[in-house]
Amino acid sequence: MSTTPEVRLFGIRHHGPGCARSLRKALDEWQPDALLVEGPPEADALLHHLADAALVPPVALLVHALDVPQRAVFYPFARFSPEWQALQWAVGRGVTARFIDLPRAHALALDQAEAEAPVEPTEPRRPRGDPFDDFARADGHPDGEGWGHRGAEELADATGILPAIAEAMTEWRRDEPPPDDREAQREAHMRQCLRAARKEGFERIAVVCGAWHVPALQDGVSSVKADAALLKGLPKLKVQATWVPWSHRHLTRAGYGAGVVSPGWYDFLWQHDPDRHPCAAGWLAKVATLLRAHEIDCSSAHVIEAIRLADTLATLRGHATPGLADLDEAVRSVIGQGDDVVLGLIGHALHVGEALGTVPADVPIVPLQRDVEAQQKRLRLKAEVAQRVLDLDLRQPNDLERSRLLHRLRLLDLDWGAPDRGSRGARGSFHETWRLQWAPEFAITLIEASRWGTTVEVAASSRIADRVAQETSLPVLAALVDDVLRADLSGAVQAVTQALDRLAAVTGDTAQLLQTLPPLAHVFRYGDVRGTDTAQVGVVLDHLIGRAAIGLPLACAALDDEAAHALREPLLAAHAAVARRAGDDQTAEWRRALAGLAALDSAAALLRGVAMRLLLDDGVVNADEAGIALQHQLSRATDPAAAASWLEGFLNRNALVLLHDARIWALIDGWLAGLGDAHFQQVLPLVRRSFAEFSRSERRSLGERAAQPPKVAASGATADGPVWNEARVARALPLLHQLLGLPREATSHE
Repeated sequence: MSTTPEVRLFGIRHHGPGCARSLRKALDEWQPDALLVEGPPEADALLHHLADAALVPPVALLVHALDVPQRAVFYPFARFSPEWQALQWAVGRGVTARFIDLPRAHALALDQAEAEAPVEPTEPRRPRGDPFDDFARADGHPDGEGWGHRGAEELADATGILPAIAEAMTEWRRDEPPPDDREAQREAHMRQCLRAARKEGFERIAVVCGAWHVPALQDGVSSVKADAALLKGLPKLKVQATWVPWSHRHLTRAGYGAGVVSPGWYDFLWQHDPDRHPCAAGWLAKVATLLRAHEIDCSSAHVIEAIRLADTLATLRGHATPGLADLDEAVRSVIGQGDDVVLGLIGHALHVGEALGTVPADVPIVPLQRDVEAQQKRLRLKAEVAQRVLDLDLRQPNDLERSRLLHRLRLLDLDWGAPDRGSRGARGSFHETWRLQWAPEFAITLIEASRWGTTVEVAASSRIADRVAQETSLPVLAALVDDVLRADLSGAVQAVTQALDRLAAVTGDTAQLLQTLPPLAHVFRYGDVRGTDTAQVGVVLDHLIGRAAIGLPLACAALDDEAAHALREPLLAAHAAVARRAGDDQTAEWRRALAGLAALDSAAALLRGVAMRLLLDDGVVNADEAGIALQHQLSRATDPAAAASWLEGFLNRNALVLLHDARIWALIDGWLAGLGDAHFQQVLPLVRRSFAEFSRSERRSLGERAAQPPKVAASGATADGPVWNEARVARALPLLHQLLGLPREATSHE
């Protein structure tokens, strides 16, 4: 005689540690012999991997259409996810486990049909609200996420939380409009799976699903005939499922409907045993560790006082233990002295973390790898273990496509090809040389990179968007523009240039602005070789030139010798970048900035000298004006060390001005000859450093010129300046000998 199986519905908050703890305890007590979980049925064949130690969360089930890789969906799991804990419990005890959501073969086909169908005007439907937001407002809390923290996940004893959530959700759905077609189809399939499990002879069936679905899975909600009608004739695609690594940072994304704001906090709650370790102490010890890693003082006294404050705040709010809000306020008040700077510095590492999961090596191939293999075949790029050189002519369509693929893979940290920058320059801008060598571990790299997308183009664009959102360095963003242009990622180019413009608008670091100009100017000048649109790059470049010109003089003021030398190369590179831009307005603005720098007495002498030399080379000042400036800087009133620094900047590692300008030669020669012994010894290392930077041929030419006797012109001057009139000197020598008491025979000019 058969008995009716007992069914228990466990409605959970996705990725909730309190719900996971309560669910695990309920399963231990009830011991079901079948477990049905909200998830893709296509992944049932992958559940055996849960017994593999190589499958370490956070991970995700990836289900994708075989013929349309872009049609895909991720089901993420963290170790604090209730579904993950339930599946681990079942696999570890040999209990039958399966997924019961609407098969993704149907769901992805429906998505494709909706995308391809013509848009027709329909009556707007009232959007479904977030029930937890409504619960929070009813309880006087501003948002559902924070209320969920406190009401479910942060409880030390969450035994009764699952029935309470199910009851609340049942009442909430009474006043909600009927679910849309897709939601109704999902719940119809869940009911059918539950009916099928009842017929298989199980005695105790546990159903784990989002709390929203619990009311729809109750007995008597819908008939077998009605559910069959909802599911009849659904389109279908061929799909494949696999495991892929996931991360805590990806868990914060809400694209799959269950984004977690603070996965680092949830992970801590799951690991934390409230009966053995005080919650506040463990969390604040983690805070102290992160701050000390940033070399910020956080003593034991800080931690103790923060624990006391967190406990006090929890008590005042009627809570048994401190929650995340209490702990954050304690850190802000005690350690940050009321400022958010401390939490801002460690907030990501503390609240989110950098956890990255792993998957076994025998999981099925991911669509990203399939896309790479398809492109390798189409472009005739064979994956070989032996290293080989690939020379690409970017004027050929196939070679251009090869270049784009290799650059996109590099953006995904897959260095199958390493560009040989030097040889490319020798062959011209239309050529690229790559060294290709395939490694077996690249298959794992592709699996890891699949979290960014299912095709190389989509994944590279998503990866860049993620980097841009976190990058705070202008030079890095500028270099990234070149990378995405070479990879032909037009959407990513826009994202990078916009981020670059936004960051430049708020930065006061002129040195970073200077370092940003060369890569952007290179992209603007040579981007058209690859047939890419560099117009938006030009707009950003012009903005940055203007900002750099405004800040240049003041950025060079009050610098010590080390800082001045560090700024010299960025200044010279920025000057070359402005010349490469070749814009009249930008060039004029930049030259005005150089003139202001050259005349600013408070600026570093080295950089003032560099500015004057650049103005001379560009023809903005002539040789006479440069000579006047040189004479002023090398006058006796100028400190010899400052004069030597100015001279080093003016010579600018280029001896041509000395070799071809007699006036400048004479001024420098006269300045050196007029130095006293002490001053000469002081400036000698600086002068030697300046001349050591000349090329060997330039030093040889300077030596030959210095060894030549001065040539007397008709006016009584040498070509290099005024000389002694030996006849007049000879007439004065006898009197000098007599005054100095020298013997008469020493005179040779009488």
